[in-house]
Order: sequence, then C-alpha cells, then structure tokens
Amino acid sequence: MCGVVVIGVGLGGYFYERHRTGSVYPHRNGRFVVQSAPKPPTTGAEAFSWPIYGYTKDHLRDFPAPATLGPPFRQLWSQNEGALLEFPPVIYGEHIYQLADDGVLAAMDKHTGHFTWVRKLGALSASTPAVTATSIYATLYSREGGGEAGRVVALESTKGRVLWSHNLPSPSESSPLIDGRRAYLGSQNGTVYALDTSNGAVEWTYHAAGAVKASPTLAYGNLYFGDYSGHVQAISESDGRRVWVSGSGGALLGSGQFYSTAAVVDGRVFLGNTDGRIYAYDAQTGALAWAVQTGAYVYSSPAVANAPGLGPTVYSGSYDGTFYAIDARTGQVSWSDHIGGRISGSPTIIGNVVYFADLARRRTFGLGISTGHEVLSGYPGSFDPVVSDGQRVYLTGYTGVIALAPGRPAARAAPAIGPAAANLYALLDERSLALAPGPPRHTVAPPSARPSENRARTVNGPARAATTSVQPPGARPTHPAPPGSVQ
Repeated sequence: MCGVVVIGVGLGGYFYERHRTGSVYPHRNGRFVVQSAPKPPTTGAEAFSWPIYGYTKDHLRDFPAPATLGPPFRQLWSQNEGALLEFPPVIYGEHIYQLADDGVLAAMDKHTGHFTWVRKLGALSASTPAVTATSIYATLYSREGGGEAGRVVALESTKGRVLWSHNLPSPSESSPLIDGRRAYLGSQNGTVYALDTSNGAVEWTYHAAGAVKASPTLAYGNLYFGDYSGHVQAISESDGRRVWVSGSGGALLGSGQFYSTAAVVDGRVFLGNTDGRIYAYDAQTGALAWAVQTGAYVYSSPAVANAPGLGPTVYSGSYDGTFYAIDARTGQVSWSDHIGGRISGSPTIIGNVVYFADLARRRTFGLGISTGHEVLSGYPGSFDPVVSDGQRVYLTGYTGVIALAPGRPAARAAPAIGPAAANLYALLDERSLALAPGPPRHTVAPPSARPSENRARTVNGPARAATTSVQPPGARPTHPAPPGSVQ
C-alpha cells in the first residue's frame, strides 16, 4: 500500500510539474550586482570589429552607439545572397562576413555590398561566424552531401583561404566564441568543445545531457549555456570542469528546452526556454532568481541594457508575438508590445533602440528601450536583424543584407542591388571544401502588411498568454525562401 501511495505522489508530482505554467519568483531579491554600462568603441568605423554573435563575450547584445545612429534611415546598398539568412553577420574593418543557411560564407565590402570572396563550406549551417584580425571561424550543421555530421572551419579573413578544418561527429549550430587562442562551441550530441584556434586541435570537451545549440557565453571565468535536456550549466573556461548545473524549474521533466543563448551580467544568467519562460539564474550558484511566463516558446536570446528610467532590463521576444522588457532584478514586466506575429529570433540594442524581427510577416521593428514606443518598422527582417559599426546599421532580411545610415530616405529610391544571387556561385573558388548545392528551397508567399488591429502595447503590465496555436517545440522553425530580390 505504501508503494502505491509513493507511486501516486510521484505521478501527481509529474503531472503538476509537466503542466505547470505561470511566472515564478523564488529568489527575486537574491544577489544582484549592477555592472558598469558598456563603453563605446574607441576605434573608428574603419578599424571596428563586431567579432562574434551578440557583439561581446557576455552576449548582452547591447552596442553603445552614438545618439545620432538611429531612425529614420536611408538605404546605402542592398545585397541578395539567394539563401536563408537565419543569423546575423560579423564585422571586421572594411568587411562584413555573412554565413548563409546553405553553408556559403561570403565576405562583403561594407561600403558597397560587393562580394570580396565567397566559399562553400558545407551543405547546411545555422550560426554566426567569429572573426579576428586574421581569421574567421564557422560552424556547420552538415558537411557536403547533407549527412548528420558537422564541421568547424577556420579561414583566412582577407582571402578566404581555408586554414584548417575539424570534423565533428554531430551537427553544430552553435555560433563559435573566440577568447584568446581558443574557440568554444556546442554541438547536437551535447558536446561542448574548446579548440585551439591555430590548428583546430581539441583542448578539452564537456558533455551536457542534451544538445547544446546556443553559443557559450563567457563571464566571470566561466562558460554558461543551456541544453535541450532543459538544464543550464556553468563550466570553467580553463578546463571544462562543471561549476554548477540547474534545471529549468517548470521544465524539470523535459517539457522545455534551451535554444536561447544566455546573456550574463549583474551576477545573473538570462535566457529563454521553449516552455514559454524567460529565466534568470544566479551566475555564481545556479539558483533560480525568477522566471517570467510568456504565451509561447522563447527561442529568442535576450538582450540586456541599463535603460534610462528603468535600470537594468532584459529584452526578449516570444513566439506569442509579444516583445517584453523585464526588470532584470525583480522579473517584473516593465512594458510589452504585442505585434501580432511570431518572434523567433533575438533582439539587438543599438544606442537607445532595441531592434527585433517578426518571422510571420518578415518585418524588422525598432522600439525605444525605455518606453517601448515604435521608432522603426517596415524594413525586411525575420530572425536576428541588425549589427552596426557605429556609423551604419547593417540589417539582415530573409535572404539579403541592407546597409542603412541615418537620414531621411529618398522617395521611392531604387535599391542598389549588388551581384545577383544567380551569380553568387560563380564566385565560388575551387579551393572550397565542398561545391555541392544546399538543400532545395521552396517558394513562400510574400509577407502581408502588418494589420494594425493585432497590435497592442502594455506598460507596467503582466505578461499575457497568446490566444493562437503555435508549433511544437524542437529545433527553431525556419521557412526557406526563394532567391530573388532582397527580403
């Protein structure tokens, strides 16, 4: 009889945990150490670098641009790559480096958008490369032929010559993080790698309980990341030793997964989960500080900034079509904006504007970080829309990149399209690792205009649940688009 009671209690706990929803605040008043705001770059735009996904190693996605760099914008050039651009590019000096989902890495002149070099690295990719003064590093989900095995490739940044290649036993869609002579990345089989940047040799590995799709985040001497088993962990940067591991609370028995790349600042770790919550953990102990429930999956990697009038604030979108600004200390929603679409990608803050994209309508939005007031809309965008060099903003659409500068746009100005997508493969060099084409793409109807009746904004209000159905969790959904004009 006792065994039956224990089993009953266990099953009851399972169903409670499996279906539990709502925000939780177990340690909202726990340790919180406000750090100094990021400083503007000291170099000019021509020597500037946006070297990794999220700009800085702590992945705050916060670029302290001058007040003059903001909407309205005028278009300088646009370049169509003819393939899905799920992740943003990186910048070093005069060049932008964009890795498309078909495994093609392109170097573009940031002043004209013209291709400098193009390399076909594999069949499929879903990440942002990392760039240094001499080299660029890219991860691949699939090598040539479309097999279920990944690769890390290092290339010379000026010419695109392959320096080394390291094959992985499983796919990787983890944007590499470079620190000194090491590259850190995760993989589908849960292995996190520390590779020597000079030759690709493995220095250490760590094995998580689930796939690690995020880019590892470096802060306080540790690497932080979540995995697809629903756990967040901190490991030592020096040797990969585990510091702590923590479950996702509401997803304790596997109802949620961490795709989101963590932002680490003020002694806390912030990231989203497919259980619909945005989480905050203590960076030192792994204790859960708070978790804010949204109406659908949170694939989005949060941005964090010290917003005027609000203080430290976490910004993230949800697949419920709502964009949230959350008090980093308490977990209270400061304001929210319901755009009525699907927010799958991640926001980026440039100056006092936070930019994000609506996947459903393929539009980029810009909101004031303190008020949530809309200051930009109408430009293309689907996932992670913007990076900047301090003078210009480079916007990633569905298949193309657009360079923008402050100023009123010319009336009905024709876009300055670079080499057509059909000519891109003509630039592929024989020294590429693979020349096989990527997976076939399918025509998708163009995005419709954003209906104003679907828009609702909330200030100092609770997060609201979505009323529409959403796709099941798993790999973040993508929707291939045909080549053509820049989207």
